[in-house]
Amino acid sequence: MAHLVEISDPADPRLADYRDLRDVELRKSLEAEHGLFLAEGEKVVRRAVESGHPVRSLLMAPRWLDGLADVLDRTEAPCYVVSEDLAEEVTGFHVHRGALASLERRPLPSVDEVLAGARTVLVLEDVIDHTNVGAILRSGAALGVDAVLLAPRCADPLYRRAIKVAMGAVFQLPWTRLTEWYDALPDLSARGFTTVALTLAPDARPIEECVAGLDKVALVLGSEGHGLSQRWQQAADRRAIIPMSAGVDSLNVAASSAVACYVVARRS
Repeated sequence: MAHLVEISDPADPRLADYRDLRDVELRKSLEAEHGLFLAEGEKVVRRAVESGHPVRSLLMAPRWLDGLADVLDRTEAPCYVVSEDLAEEVTGFHVHRGALASLERRPLPSVDEVLAGARTVLVLEDVIDHTNVGAILRSGAALGVDAVLLAPRCADPLYRRAIKVAMGAVFQLPWTRLTEWYDALPDLSARGFTTVALTLAPDARPIEECVAGLDKVALVLGSEGHGLSQRWQQAADRRAIIPMSAGVDSLNVAASSAVACYVVARRS
């Protein structure tokens, strides 16, 4: 069972994992250096702990202790009990969900491990917004995607904001980073996947047509601003578009992923 430790000093060094959570660049550096990530909120903290990531510590307001008693029973890590005002002073924002956990990262699995047995895969190129990455993972988990592959420059799925938006889907959907960008799509084709790139290219066809009858599909999405690189558009086996109306040419990448995953899940 977790050891409860009441803390009243915002400068207490034991709270170092939770400082300045709104400073993205500082957090990326700190979390990489110490091999940690943070989970926020009752449901997400529970899912993070249940996923088997070793717990470094927890930080909670007193009112959350009873509701997360099952989580506290699963770990020997310290639980720092603080007032909500102190939590805000340390983290830099109002922790309205009342609970945070610091957990250890695990080595990423290989591409072979992630793709084992997969039929539907999401492949993300340079999606740099943590909110979008989290939303894409959530949609993928909800709509039957088996795995996610991220190009080297994609945002971190284990960044607090991404985990929060994903509602913990990052812990249930297998994912890893691609080590090679240039030949990533040809490699997937060689593994038996038909790579289907969402793009506004002139030869793009409606996504329903592109995925009909396919066994293994790798759905490829690009960055928020410029979409897919020319290399990935040209390397894809097929180029697909979500038909629009009213003069709108595209959706946000997270919304596009949800629509595309829905269509791919119902391919026949």
